[in-house]
Amino acid sequence: MKLSTSLVAIKKITSAVPRSSFMDDPLEQAANLILEAAGVINPIVIRRSSIDSFEVVDGHFEYHAAARAREIEPHKGEMIGVFIIEPENEDTLTKQVQLFRQQKADSSDKTSFKSKDIEQFLINLESRFEKITKQLFEQASTNAKLENEVKDIKRQMADKTELIEVFKTFSQVDIASKLRNAGFNQKKASQIAEIVEIERNKEQFKSLNDVVERVKIPHGKKMFKAISSEKMLEIVDQ
Repeated sequence: MKLSTSLVAIKKITSAVPRSSFMDDPLEQAANLILEAAGVINPIVIRRSSIDSFEVVDGHFEYHAAARAREIEPHKGEMIGVFIIEPENEDTLTKQVQLFRQQKADSSDKTSFKSKDIEQFLINLESRFEKITKQLFEQASTNAKLENEVKDIKRQMADKTELIEVFKTFSQVDIASKLRNAGFNQKKASQIAEIVEIERNKEQFKSLNDVVERVKIPHGKKMFKAISSEKMLEIVDQ
């Protein structure tokens, strides 16, 4: 049997060891190094937990570092190198994992879970909580900004819709009043209002541009636009 690595999507792997068990700074450094190197130098050992999912057997730190790399740059950190425990290699890989774990434990100064270990665990957990809180706050601020922008756009659309309704439904008197407020004199405002009613009785206006194109007044032998595009923009602004 030849031992070889495989590539598995991070999202398909889980770990029974929480990320808060490790310090954030080393994890962050490892994540950035994984992105720079486009992979982990030490493949993790996993076993199948279902047809399309896996659990970490050994290499929990590497797994969480790779998961963090995927958070930083999803397209670069999607996959991780692994050794998969299958029926044909289960005995060999399990023995290796147990042996290497024992060697690490024997060479460690830690003989029990001491108070400093608990303290470090809480520090890691607090640091992680602060980062998540900061991310949520930033996301909430972004969402609030987007919501305000959407409201502003809706308000502008409502204003424009309201203006076209003036030309589509208001009486001649009301249209003339609106036009006087926009700067037209009494005579011209009344003249335009009359033409507006004539034109919309032929065919209802579809847009403000339609109003500009169709509402025309005579000047000598020629017909001219009663409301220029520039004037319509001024009316919209008001």
